[in-house]
Amino acid sequence: MEVHVARFALLLCITVATSASSQTCAPKKVNDNPWFHVREMLIGCWTSFVTEDNTEVHILNLAAMDEKIFSLNFTNAKPMNLILTSPETLYCLCNINADVNIYLSNSSAITLYGNQHHNNVHKQDFPTQDEELVRWAQQKFGGVTSFTTVRNLSNISSKGIAGTTNTSSHHCVLKNEDASEKHFMKIERTSLASPFTSCSPQQQIPSGEAELHIINIPENASTCNVSLRMDTKEIRVFLRGPQGTTWIILSQHTRFGSNNDILLPALAHRVPPSYTVNSDNAEDVQRKALDVFKVSTFTSYTELRPVGSTIIMALVRNESPAEPSPETVPEPVATDITPQQMPLLMQLYTSHDYVSPLDPNTRVQSDKRIYAEISGHTLGDIILTIKVIGCIVRSKGSCPVVKDLPFIPEACSPNSCPNSTRLSFSLDQLQELTSTTWDLECTVKLCSSEVGVHLKHLKQCKQEEISKHNLC
Repeated sequence: MEVHVARFALLLCITVATSASSQTCAPKKVNDNPWFHVREMLIGCWTSFVTEDNTEVHILNLAAMDEKIFSLNFTNAKPMNLILTSPETLYCLCNINADVNIYLSNSSAITLYGNQHHNNVHKQDFPTQDEELVRWAQQKFGGVTSFTTVRNLSNISSKGIAGTTNTSSHHCVLKNEDASEKHFMKIERTSLASPFTSCSPQQQIPSGEAELHIINIPENASTCNVSLRMDTKEIRVFLRGPQGTTWIILSQHTRFGSNNDILLPALAHRVPPSYTVNSDNAEDVQRKALDVFKVSTFTSYTELRPVGSTIIMALVRNESPAEPSPETVPEPVATDITPQQMPLLMQLYTSHDYVSPLDPNTRVQSDKRIYAEISGHTLGDIILTIKVIGCIVRSKGSCPVVKDLPFIPEACSPNSCPNSTRLSFSLDQLQELTSTTWDLECTVKLCSSEVGVHLKHLKQCKQEEISKHNLC
């Protein structure tokens, strides 16, 4: 289980406000919800991997497609190997540059039209199952920069920027993701992720007070996991769904109430249902939310029927919500510590006194002992304990070699190196190998404890990987 720590202003809602005549509204079906973007989360990954010649490796998995024609415009893309896969018969209007190579399986029923670089299309025998395809790409190219699954794709285009993420890991681990966060490309689909109804009462929340949004999944809808990404300002949400629904709150300063489980990933904390809501009727749910928050009106009511098992809802940042811009896409919320990445840093030194750090551009001598310090940046009263479990070195190139790296723990007292650990190692075992460029990767056990206002005591542990590139 991944566990991360952060200080978030996430509180079960207990507010006091003056009570007046309650306001409700009747939801109507709309094509575009003026308050939330709804997207399905599908299997994928995103890493920092590039090959030795700075070529990216991307896999595009086209799932259910109502329309059999899609466009691919990668004329301004960075050098890449693009693997296209789909179980369906599809037709691609393809426009690429000379640095983009497309790979199709021998059994693929994807036909490319409009491509002027015919020598850049390669048919090969590779698996189409997700995990097996990732392993094949890792063996052929040395790694995978991204894996993206899309349903009902109409157009995908490159934005002309690097397709790597800013994390240190270049291991593709498939999991549910929001593909819209991959800033290097624009994905357009032919249909909405989910039909919904919405409304807003005439009497709005007074200026200066936190907005209150109500989200209701009807009782006869499929249960699912719903991730919520709100604005950075303080906000209130009332969440109602059938039994088995889990709401995952990704944002700061959110007050909430729900009849379902609430998951706070940054705190590795699950909040059990805090209220009982027997009816899924719109007016009943609205009145329950008003009663819970002790207010007389709310900002918006949204009712949806998810089409997938995992979706994400992102609050639209519009000054005038009655006339939303369809192009408005919410930016990712900047959390103190994201669920995907703990801020760990590895610094190399030339001696055991840890005074002279190695310049990142300096090539490490294989006959010298190297000293490393792994440290974590913390918030407030959080205390980290870091233990190195194991280290490997990985050669760069199309056929990477992986070798275990023996290490010796070095003295590291809480006073001399708080929230850190130290180790040393030698690279003498690499002298006889042909590769001269290696990446160092260490797996650490990271434990955290905190005494704070909202958490009387929290101690959690997880495993994390940290890398150092171009070691020698």
